[in-house]
Formats: sequence, structure tokens, C-alpha cells
Amino acid sequence: MTLAAGRPYLAIPGPSVIPDRVLRAMHRGSPNIYEGPLIDMVASLMPDLRQLAGTTGHVAIYIGNGHAGWEAANANLFSRGEKALVLATGQFGLSWANSARAMGVEVEVLDFGKSSPVDLDRVEATLRADAGHRIKAVLTTHVDTASSIRTDIAALRVAMDAAGHPALLAVDCIASLGCDEFRMDDWGADVMVSACQKGLMTPPGLAFVWFSESARLRCGRSDLATPYWAWGPRAEPEEFWQYWDGTAPTSHLYGLREALDMIREEGLPQVWHRHRTLAGAVWAAFEAWGAGNPAIALNVADPAHRGCSVTAARFGAPHATRLREWCETKAGVTLGIGLGMAPSTDPAYHGFLRVGHMGHVNAHMTLGALAVMEAGLVALDIPHGPGALTAAARVVAEGA
Repeated sequence: MTLAAGRPYLAIPGPSVIPDRVLRAMHRGSPNIYEGPLIDMVASLMPDLRQLAGTTGHVAIYIGNGHAGWEAANANLFSRGEKALVLATGQFGLSWANSARAMGVEVEVLDFGKSSPVDLDRVEATLRADAGHRIKAVLTTHVDTASSIRTDIAALRVAMDAAGHPALLAVDCIASLGCDEFRMDDWGADVMVSACQKGLMTPPGLAFVWFSESARLRCGRSDLATPYWAWGPRAEPEEFWQYWDGTAPTSHLYGLREALDMIREEGLPQVWHRHRTLAGAVWAAFEAWGAGNPAIALNVADPAHRGCSVTAARFGAPHATRLREWCETKAGVTLGIGLGMAPSTDPAYHGFLRVGHMGHVNAHMTLGALAVMEAGLVALDIPHGPGALTAAARVVAEGA
């Protein structure tokens, strides 16, 4: 028997739940792409996107996913043979490094593992050792979607400045924008990459690159920036079509406008608070479960280094896969697979999962997902400690 009939809940770290308001905004016929309301609506997006990122700099929008955002950043930051220093705290840091390397960029990776934050002293030492300043930019994730590790970007900027190195700082905020606090200008980021399918609550299809005036001036002659990827015409178009190097992604733009309206109505500080509280509820549940079974644990031990949009955890193989399958087929809740913790061909792969709590998520959705997970633990006879739901409820009660 199954209890999965009804509205399913996608508790994965993107694509996130799409609000009905966004779906309704997207459900329309094709508009005039040469003049009229669409042009005015797109103009209204730019100041809101800057405010969301915490910058007065430039913003370019691309038709694509987060990987497209990486490629756009790579293409504009570098020429062939120039060097990037990538700080990896999980699978997505390594993947950005691979993306840059495949485009002809020389890449040095500082890999801090799957569960540890960036070692700022090691970064500073590496930059000091680059006496010839061959490293043009440092690339890192704000929150790595695979490991859920959050990097302290402000502290990273301090370490870079302490090294006396002129490298630009580029940050992947794909898993964090609209979920975790981020202040591009205040924290000294030069380039920021994100996409619409997570905290921005819109179906996959739009990628964004914000860049400072300093980055624009230093990267104006990149030989990787083809007409499609070049950020200049997109940030300062002479004609409307140059925003997209062609036809506008009209339905996505209307959806994004509605999502940004929802964020503005709630208030960005409140959006950050909501995500912190719901993340804390998930962490409290896992800590209670793990008290009765050491195989159950959060991937990131220190809460100060955890992102608030996604939680990576382990249950011990094969229990994570068993639990994911039970939750989806028996109760209508889809949890995220573990990424980067073990190859999919390794039996250990089945010991990891992720819980997404990003975007259009509230207390009853998060508490409901945790209750379903606990039901699965009981049904599958997976050992676990008591009190998880009470602990999660207490976090929600205090946060509200």
C-alpha cells in the first residue's frame, strides 16, 4: 500500500518548488518582443537583481542553467592560458574547475575535501607564493550544492587582500542566492554567478552573472568571450535583443518577475531568516536521529559552515537509498541523491542523501518532510534516536 496520492513534495536541492504565482505568470502566449510591456518589464528586473545580489555593479542574463553561468563567467574572466585558482569544498567546486579547464584556462585546485570549509591560511599562502601574479581570479562556491558547505566570502576577501594579490574573486551563488545572506559589494566579490531554479523559484532556464566595474575593465579583452557569451552587450545593450543575443526567454522572464516580487513582498532579511530557521529544524532532526545511530550524521559538523538551502547527510549504505525510495513511493516526498561522496557504482553511494529546503518552502513543508523521513526510518527498521520531530518543531516555534 502507498500513501503517496495527493500533491507530491520535491525536497531536492533544485529545481525547487515552483510557486503557483510563478506558474500563472508564465502561463501566457508569446508577447511582442520588439516593443511594449515586455521591454518595460525586463528593465524592471535589473535593479531588483542588483539588490538581491547586494551590488551596484553590472548584471547579465543568459538562457541556460548554472553550468551556463559558469561558462559565461569563465569566458569573460579569462583568455586561453590564463590561470584560475579554484577553492573546492565539494563536487560543484571541482566541476567549475573542470569547466574552466575544458575551455583552455590553466587551473590550480585547492581541494578542501567533502566536509571541511576553506582553509583561509592555505589560500593566503598560495596567493603569496604566486609572486608573478599569474592567478587572475579565485573561483569558489558560496554554498556547494553537493556538500552543503558554506564559504565565508567576506573572510576570504580579507585573506586575499592580506596576501597583497590582485586576483579577482568570483563566487558561485547558484545554491545560495535568495536563501543565504550574500552581499557582493560589501564582501568584495568581483563576479557572482547564479541561476533561477533554486532560491529564485523559477523553472531552470536562466543564468545570471553579476560583475563589478573593476572586473569589466580587467576582462574586456578575453579571447574566450564569443558573441554569445560576452557580458558587455548583455549588461549594456543598445537594442533589446542584445540582452539575450537573440530571442528573449519570455515565459521565464515573466516567471522571474513574479518570483522577485514575492521576495520583495516578504523582505530579503525575512527570506534569509526563514531559510535559517528551516535549515535549523532539519539539523535538529538529524542530530536527534544520529544520537541513536552513529551512522546517521550531517555532512558538515560545524553549523557555522553549513548552507541554509540544502543539507547533505549520511545514513550508512544502503539506508539512504532505501529511505529515499520509501519516502517517494510510499509518502510522496522526493529527497535528493548524494553527490560527490562516492561513485554511483560504489556501494557506499547508497549511504548519502540531501534534503533541499530552498525557495518556496515553509514550516509545514519542512516539518512534513521530516515526519515522512521518520516514518520511513520506522518502516524500514533503520536504527535512530528519538525526539527528532519535537526538536525540529522547537526550532520552528522559536524562529517564528
